[in-house]
Amino acid sequence: MTHPTSRRSFLELSAMGLAAAVIPDAVQPASAATIRPAGMTNSSANESPNSPEISVWETSGDQRFASAPQITWRSAAKKPSADQIHLNPWTKFQEILGFGGAFTDAACYTFNRLAPAEREKLFHEFFHPSEMGLSVGRICVGSSDYSTKLYSYDDGEADPDLARFSIEHDREYILPMLREARKANPDLFLFSSPWSPPGWMKFNGTMLGGSMRNHYFLVYANYYLKFLQGYAAEGVPVQALTTQNEVDTDQDGKMPACIWPQEYEIKFLRDHLGPLLESTGLKTKIWLLDHNYNLWGRVVDSLEDEKLRKYVNAVAWHGYVGTPDMMSKAHDVYPEAEMHWTEGGPDYTEPGYLTDWCKWGATFSDVLRNWCRSITAWNLALDERGRPNIGPFPCGGVVTINSQTREITRSGQYWALAHYARGVRRGARRFESQSAAADLRHVALENPDGQKVLVVTNPGPAKTIELRLANKAATVSLKNNSLTTLTWK
Repeated sequence: MTHPTSRRSFLELSAMGLAAAVIPDAVQPASAATIRPAGMTNSSANESPNSPEISVWETSGDQRFASAPQITWRSAAKKPSADQIHLNPWTKFQEILGFGGAFTDAACYTFNRLAPAEREKLFHEFFHPSEMGLSVGRICVGSSDYSTKLYSYDDGEADPDLARFSIEHDREYILPMLREARKANPDLFLFSSPWSPPGWMKFNGTMLGGSMRNHYFLVYANYYLKFLQGYAAEGVPVQALTTQNEVDTDQDGKMPACIWPQEYEIKFLRDHLGPLLESTGLKTKIWLLDHNYNLWGRVVDSLEDEKLRKYVNAVAWHGYVGTPDMMSKAHDVYPEAEMHWTEGGPDYTEPGYLTDWCKWGATFSDVLRNWCRSITAWNLALDERGRPNIGPFPCGGVVTINSQTREITRSGQYWALAHYARGVRRGARRFESQSAAADLRHVALENPDGQKVLVVTNPGPAKTIELRLANKAATVSLKNNSLTTLTWK
């Protein structure tokens, strides 16, 4: 196996890169902002790249994010080749927040089992800006299905005054892991999601399934506020939150879950949590939904509430049901609402767990091409049996840490994240790219320093394609079942 290129080497070679991937024209969102610097004319917008060299990194076969020979821009021939990707850096789309994964109770427990030196090395690889530079993390408010046990911050009989509230459970290994990650990357953006309120706030009296009692809305808003304040006091500020993980299912009572009807979610955010956060001066952003693409109609209908929009500025999406273009349906109606992709992970029992980078590369490009500003994978780390787990699903971690040997294995999803996170900078802007090659996925972005990156997913046999940028062209050889990152100035 070829050793992966470090992010520091990547930046030295590419003068800081930016990842991009693209999907067929049929699902390319129509609306965009055409942005040119002051004084830029149409003719100057067609200027050639500043440098002829394009740096290349590949994942295919035994290679993992391996540096490949540079290619060069040349004058474009009048007759185009069959497979092309057309690039237009002057038509810009959304700004990128970053890439990352979930610090579940299970993931933090698994990280904590590593020897300190090994964990420091892994966290440097995951989070440090010179390496993967993961910059977004998800926190669970109480237990999720990926936990060592079922717990909230106020278990027991009804406690409307929240006299028992405590985040003591998280002090053992969750908060220390988050602080260690923030030490590796001080710019880590954290958002939180509850899987269930305390059982006494629900009709069924348990965190397993069921639905919320609306007369506890204000109590639950204060419960959430105490969580945010408690984490901030521990040196782990939370910059955004969602109301509930997966509002439209109770998972048949097999795991921590809670159904939130649309009118409940609107009322809770509009009349209780939003005003409470505002009154305390907390700047924590609120993200709506935190569930699947197919609920885009619910999002549109919810955002019609003008009072709700005072507090809610974004939508969180999962990719388990529906298709990514459904996010564009919501964006077309409310283009000012940010979109974030907040959950998706591999199945450790699948034969392709270690090699399905094309599956995830295609997913990430589709997500970015449909307006998402961040991508957050599910559990950052689990053991070889997908544990700890108190739920019904066989999820695998972005990495697997063996429970006996502590050996670290990197999944196909890890390598897909590498092709994006190692190049994309916070503040990057996606720009227009088009191709008639239906079997390719591709997306293009430009970093704040002007570095451009294209990530191409080729799930089929090896092929040669041509990049077209104004009057320049470059020939790119794509290996079979490959991810390819290209960067240039």
